[in-house]
Amino acid sequence: MGTIKQRLEEHLITKEPYYLASGNEMEIALSAYKNKLPLLLKGPTGCGKTRFMQYLAWKLQRPLITVSCHDDLSTSDLVGRYLIRSGEAVWTDGPLTLAVRAGAICYLDEIVEARKDTTVVIHPLADDRRELPVEKLGELLSAPQEFMISVSYNPGYQSVLKDLKPSTRQRFVAISFDYPEPERETEIVIREGGVDTELAYSLVKLAGMTRSLKDSGLAEGASTRLLIQTGQLVQDGIDIHAACRAALLEPLSDDPEMLAALQEMVSSIF
Repeated sequence: MGTIKQRLEEHLITKEPYYLASGNEMEIALSAYKNKLPLLLKGPTGCGKTRFMQYLAWKLQRPLITVSCHDDLSTSDLVGRYLIRSGEAVWTDGPLTLAVRAGAICYLDEIVEARKDTTVVIHPLADDRRELPVEKLGELLSAPQEFMISVSYNPGYQSVLKDLKPSTRQRFVAISFDYPEPERETEIVIREGGVDTELAYSLVKLAGMTRSLKDSGLAEGASTRLLIQTGQLVQDGIDIHAACRAALLEPLSDDPEMLAALQEMVSSIF
C-alpha cells in the first residue's frame, strides 16, 4: 500500500484552484484551522463547497483527503481494516486514520449519507480531545496541530431521517454556502466553462428560473457545476439546446412533464 508519504502524494494540491469568495468564509476557515476547530459546510449540491475545501487545503499547504459518504460507509472504511496479503493479515489505515497520522485535512462530503453509527467515530476528533481510537490496533491517536476535520451536507435536500444529530452538529464551526449572486456566478461560468459573457449570463439566468421551481416539484435547481458543464459542451461544438438538455435538464429530473417545462425555459432564453 506504500508509505504514508507515498499515499499522501496524490492528495497534495500543488496548483492554486480557482475559487471566488462570496464573503468572509475563508477568514473563518483559517481561524478555525488555527484554533484546531472542526469545520461544517452547509449548502446545496454544486455550489462550491468542495472547491472551497480544495482552495483551503492549497492555501494551508496540507494534503486534502476527501471521502464521499454513502449509506454503506462503515467505521472500518474510515478508520482502517486488516487485509489478507500473501497469506498474512496486514493492517491498512483508512482515510481518517491516514489524515490524523499525517496531519492532513480530512473532508467528509455529504456526511449525513453515512450510517449514523459511523459518524460517532468523528466525535472525539471534533472536540477538544482531538483523538481517534483505533480499537483493532489498541491505539489512541492524538491529532497533530496540522490536522483538520471538515464535513459537509445539504440541509435543503436531506430528509428528517437524514440529518446531523445535535451532539455532532454542535462540535463544529459552521459556514453556510449558497449559489453565487448572478454577477459572480456569471464570472465563474466564464472562467470554468470557457464561454463568453453573453452565454454565461444566459445560463445563469436559466439556472435562476430552474431554482424557482424548487417548491413546484423540482428537488433542486441547476447548480453552478451544471452550468459549467453545459458551457464546456458548447465550447466543444455541441448545440446549445442539446448541451442544455444533456448537461443541465436531464440531470435535474426524470419526470416528462417537468422536463418539458424546463425545455420551455431553455427555448425562451436561447
